[in-house]
Amino acid sequence: MRPLIAIPARFSASASALRYAAEVAARALVEAVYRAGGEPFVMHPAAPFDPSRLERCDGVLLPGGGDLHPRHYGATSEHEALYDVDEEQDAFDLALASHVLETGLPTLAVCRGFQVVNAVLGGALNQHMERDHRHKVHPVTVTPGSLLAKILDSEETMASCYHHQSTATLAPGLTPTAHAGDGTVEAAELADPRGWFLAVQWHPEDTAATDRSQQSLFHALVRASAGGGHRL
Repeated sequence: MRPLIAIPARFSASASALRYAAEVAARALVEAVYRAGGEPFVMHPAAPFDPSRLERCDGVLLPGGGDLHPRHYGATSEHEALYDVDEEQDAFDLALASHVLETGLPTLAVCRGFQVVNAVLGGALNQHMERDHRHKVHPVTVTPGSLLAKILDSEETMASCYHHQSTATLAPGLTPTAHAGDGTVEAAELADPRGWFLAVQWHPEDTAATDRSQQSLFHALVRASAGGGHRL
């Protein structure tokens, strides 16, 4: 059986072919999980979070999305560039991230997912980058010997990015394992992991269909969710 990979849906004001507000997941993301041998489970982000809903799941993918409310990482003001902030989405994602970090459920965190994990562990974000990484594909340097380097079998990769925020303070529980040329932290791993975990600031799903190195991140998640752990 395919490992069941939970992907929290994103609230959307509208969607093609639907008459009203929708809950969505990026098709490229879902297809990347399926292509890796996983069964994507797009999860209704109902707050309060009920951990029992994950009992049948083998892994989690925390996807990209709108901005996390700044108060969740200790900020007292809001930048005018913030967009798509949703309190119910925030509450669910933060609780889900806390749960997987505590239990060690295999997890891949992408873009907003990385930022949510950083906030849960006590880190902070730059609310808006002077030179953002939206619609950018750029090289990323990967730390030798890191989990990410082993998965990619390389110390460099081309990252497809869409983010206007970045890590200001990396949480004490995270170790940076990739950087962009401007110094932006592009990936992180748990310093003391209870289970398989990887966070990337870019969107590997954007190019996974044609780039084997990006697809390898989803294969690694699915293998870990099937019981492979850190075995690559």
